[in-house]
Amino acid sequence: MDKVSIYEVGPRDGLQNEKVPVNTKAKINFVDMLSETGLEYIECGAFVSPKWVPAMADSKEVLNNIKRKKHISYPVLTPNLKGLEGAIEISADTACVFSTPSETFSKKNTNCSVSEALERAKVVTDQALNIGLKVRGYISTVISCPYEDEISPIEVAKLSEKLVEMGCYEVSLGDTIGSGTPIKTRKMVSACRDAVGIEKLAVHFHDTYGQALANILASIELGVKVVDTSVGGLGGCPYAPGARGNVATEDVLYMLNGMGIETGVDLEKICDASKYVFDQLDRKPFSRVYNALESKRERNKTK
Repeated sequence: MDKVSIYEVGPRDGLQNEKVPVNTKAKINFVDMLSETGLEYIECGAFVSPKWVPAMADSKEVLNNIKRKKHISYPVLTPNLKGLEGAIEISADTACVFSTPSETFSKKNTNCSVSEALERAKVVTDQALNIGLKVRGYISTVISCPYEDEISPIEVAKLSEKLVEMGCYEVSLGDTIGSGTPIKTRKMVSACRDAVGIEKLAVHFHDTYGQALANILASIELGVKVVDTSVGGLGGCPYAPGARGNVATEDVLYMLNGMGIETGVDLEKICDASKYVFDQLDRKPFSRVYNALESKRERNKTK
């Protein structure tokens, strides 16, 4: 493994659960800072009901005002055709659909069954592909579910296969409540690899139990080359009380840099973006690497 792509989800998955949304101008500045870091993918909006996800209500304004760079993809979440219409209005390049193997999670999260959610995703995917958009698929609760406990790797693999068959160029495997361990991760990723091929897979780990980096390492050892991350560990999961959210971009970069794996992403600039957005939230980044580097800088100032 000589290269891994970092897929930044901070502006969308990281900010969507904030009780007090970051103001629109700050979001635009945040995305523009991320665009200067070397990232190839920055997911920065969700066209969903503002009633249910008020923090994403300004996605259209954000996407219309960021300084887009030609070499960067700016995907948006589009759970239904209305969401896809919003994506088309802002000239999105990639639409994202989602699913889960858990019937209970699907009903509580999207008010529909797994099969109904897949049908919605297919309708969106068909139309998106017809107009030239790429489509990325997300699978939630790939390790365990807050309602159904352990999830079978075979069920995740079957779902991966269905998303690829409907036209998703990539499937992101999400450990939604962050309960995965390396052995469980290897079993799940291996099953999906056998179903769709490793080149179609990305991984998305939450760090609730401090296992995210270990799980990412287990995944890249199997050949996964795309990792979803969020600056500073932005984000959280309403189904996992106390969860610290997504794995921090800084922490993943530090690990990959130390392994000699190229990402093309500037760690220092990521730290700057992390500081900026957490200042808006009036708290410090959760990233251990960010805080270690910040402490080192402070010590150097006093010398």
